[in-house]
Amino acid sequence: MIRDVTGIHEIRMLYLQLLYRCNFSCLHCFHGERLKHADSFSGEEAVGLIRLMREEYGTEAVTLLGGEPFIYRQLPEVVHYAQQELGMRVEICTNGYRIERRLTELAPSIDLLRVSLEGLASTNDEMRRQGSYHAALSTLNLARELGVRTAATMTVTSRNIDEVLPLARIMQRFGAHQLKLHCLRPVGNAARHPELQVEDTTGYTRLREELRTADLSIDIVLDEDLSEDGAAESCAPSTVLRRIERIEADPRGALTMSCKAVGKDAHAFWYEKDSGRIVHQPTATDEFTLAVPCVTYARV
Repeated sequence: MIRDVTGIHEIRMLYLQLLYRCNFSCLHCFHGERLKHADSFSGEEAVGLIRLMREEYGTEAVTLLGGEPFIYRQLPEVVHYAQQELGMRVEICTNGYRIERRLTELAPSIDLLRVSLEGLASTNDEMRRQGSYHAALSTLNLARELGVRTAATMTVTSRNIDEVLPLARIMQRFGAHQLKLHCLRPVGNAARHPELQVEDTTGYTRLREELRTADLSIDIVLDEDLSEDGAAESCAPSTVLRRIERIEADPRGALTMSCKAVGKDAHAFWYEKDSGRIVHQPTATDEFTLAVPCVTYARV
């Protein structure tokens, strides 16, 4: 269905939000009130979507997230099917809080573990949950001992922009291979915390220069909206594109291609869980009608 409507033949990665439920309620979380919702994929439904994406669009990797994926009961089933049955690369994005037992069980089947952090200890814990900073570092240590490749993600805000470089150095010491920096989107919980927005965008230029001259060995990837003028509006989903980087499925089955549309109900496609098929349901505010641009990332 996606191919028929858009002309897109290949989608490299599926971002699969397995559930809304989470043991955190972060100040910037794009899910907002949906963190309280019970929507989730059953193990069979998740496997069905992964198989469909692999067969129809050559999808080669899946990132499992939530909510918090490590509290999803069918996580082993989904991970093992994607990696062992379909030969796909499996990434998991987690808060890293008290996941030791399940991480140890799943370690042989995880290609990359991404741990979310929002700065140094007190800044992170104020944004996320008390004790979450040290729990995340403990998880990174355990993953390294288990031979699991690790990375970190961070959403840049007014509170933590000065802590990006220090955090990058800490992540480097803990053996993380990458730090991925996201731009804050004013949706979900972030819409209720406008003070988190970086008002003086010249700070992004200073940040880039700090990272560029810091002689880091860790890979730094950042959202191109983290610039004084924002990213160029040149990557809108289009019929001229035959291959795209990603598609994201939320726990209801809504499919979104641009991160800038995630959390806004701007989806034009749905995965029907009962029938196991993708359907097109265009609206006047979907990401194609509004030509919502994709998020572009670059290395420092």
